Amino acid sequence: MIGAVDWTRWSVVLLKPDCVARGLVDPVLTWIGLQVTLVDRRIVIPTEAQIFTHYHDLLTTRLAHFTWVDVRADLRRTYVGQPVGIALAHGPNAAPRLREMLGHFDPAQARPDTIRGRFGNDSLRRAKAEHRLIANVIHSSDDPHGAEREFGIWYGPHEHHLLQPSATAERSPR
Repeated sequence: MIGAVDWTRWSVVLLKPDCVARGLVDPVLTWIGLQVTLVDRRIVIPTEAQIFTHYHDLLTTRLAHFTWVDVRADLRRTYVGQPVGIALAHGPNAAPRLREMLGHFDPAQARPDTIRGRFGNDSLRRAKAEHRLIANVIHSSDDPHGAEREFGIWYGPHEHHLLQPSATAERSPR
């Protein structure tokens, strides 16, 4: 897609609809900004294609794990037409550093010093009982490959100027 990008230094952050609806965008991004530089942040209204591409693994390889919910229908209900936040993070080992900050996917099991532990108010148990996916505030890229893939989904090639090292070098912490 874009040549000469060191994807180990990038991560895409998705602030889920529950995060936006509860007014947590600024507090969550402030916390993230202590570890990495936020090069861009915006609120978007995702399309079905974006959400289904972003959560492709839930709709294919991991679908068998979600026996209590119609994943496709719940993704459509939760995300399509709902505001979400996206942010582009830059810094050394951005993806693994941010994944550690997120905490356990189930906020009820996340440590209190993590984003999901502090800001999450759902649980996997409740989500299963209500036949829906868990609302867990935030997602960030799993690894450099995921960062590149998610940049394509949420930003696309018309935003490649955001990935120029000169644009972030002076603002990048650590």
